[in-house]
Amino acid sequence: MKVIIINGPNLNLLGKREKSIYGDISFEEYFSQLVEGFPDLELEYFQSNVEGELIDKLQEVGFSYDHILLNAGGYTHTSVAIADCIKAIETPVTEVHISNIYAREDFRKKSLLSENCKAVICGLGLDSYKAGLTILLN
Repeated sequence: MKVIIINGPNLNLLGKREKSIYGDISFEEYFSQLVEGFPDLELEYFQSNVEGELIDKLQEVGFSYDHILLNAGGYTHTSVAIADCIKAIETPVTEVHISNIYAREDFRKKSLLSENCKAVICGLGLDSYKAGLTILLN
């Protein structure tokens, strides 16, 4: 099963920013753990701070991969364009968040993406990604 994890803005700073919310390891370190822990999955990773690059990647993989785990970061709450892209592609998308977006600021409680996603996983720290992959295997 071919799966890609796509991370949006500021997630390249994991391990450095707001460690009490996002943890103290980089996503690259965590991704290595995921690859090791899920040998039956063909995992890839992509990160960009640029909305258009995220859309380009979704379109590139959105008709040939088996699943996408997407943490769009702040674009979750603002991007009609990413929401439209998810709706337009065939590959199912699971929306993933490290923090519980429903327990944070009011503006973070509204996702423009959720209605076009297969599922939403949030609040498990980095293990939100692990939960998404585990569900795919079951």
